[in-house]
Amino acid sequence: MVIALAATEYGNGHPVAILHGLFGSYRNWASIAQRLGEHHRVVAFDLRNHGASPWAATMDYAEMAEDVRVAMAERGHSHYALVGHSMGGKVAMVAALTGPAAIERLVVVDIAPIARPIPFLDYIRAMRALDLPAIARRRDADAFLAAAIPESAERGFLLQNLVFGDGPPRWRFNLAALEAAMPVLAGFPAFPPGTTYGGPTLFVAGGKSQALRPECEPAVRAFFPNATLARIEEAGHWVHAEQPAAFLALVEPFLAG
Repeated sequence: MVIALAATEYGNGHPVAILHGLFGSYRNWASIAQRLGEHHRVVAFDLRNHGASPWAATMDYAEMAEDVRVAMAERGHSHYALVGHSMGGKVAMVAALTGPAAIERLVVVDIAPIARPIPFLDYIRAMRALDLPAIARRRDADAFLAAAIPESAERGFLLQNLVFGDGPPRWRFNLAALEAAMPVLAGFPAFPPGTTYGGPTLFVAGGKSQALRPECEPAVRAFFPNATLARIEEAGHWVHAEQPAAFLALVEPFLAG
């Protein structure tokens, strides 16, 4: 079943869709989206089970790519560029491989079209174990999560999704569905031999990250023969947040064609 995705939009011009990574939301892309919105109509989505989008029991990459396709079509966009980070990068790749006619340009940020070891299960289980009715302040949750998630920056990123208001705090993402889907999200779908996306494609890697290493290039080129691979050495996995100027210096001219 297609999910009606929440989104925020910026600017005018040729359409560009932005897809965040696991545990993220369109909020994480606001500054980049605003900058790209100077020359494009940017639609930054919350993918299913994230942010303000509805929850669903399942979330494989074909489903998420179809969510995006339908959401863009409903906005009147039949041809557009796609920018995706990490999990969102895999969604973008699947969208391009299954519906290449709609995708004019593709930007994939720090992820490859391969399976990886299942990540973040400890994080999810720690967040699910949080006694939300007993949490009065975000720093209480931060203290509880510290044993399972020792990096304070990572805890801070996750805790942006803990919402306080009337009643107990709640998570913006569907942790049960994420845990169930993690083996699928860690993989990459199988395609018939010879399946490719031949449009202009830019892969942007973080030099300090292990998610898109030089040894991934054969897998990248097998699916994306017209790909350019770039590396921002001083960035980790969250390339666009850690080195926004360097990221924009690559992506803006690429999207301009």
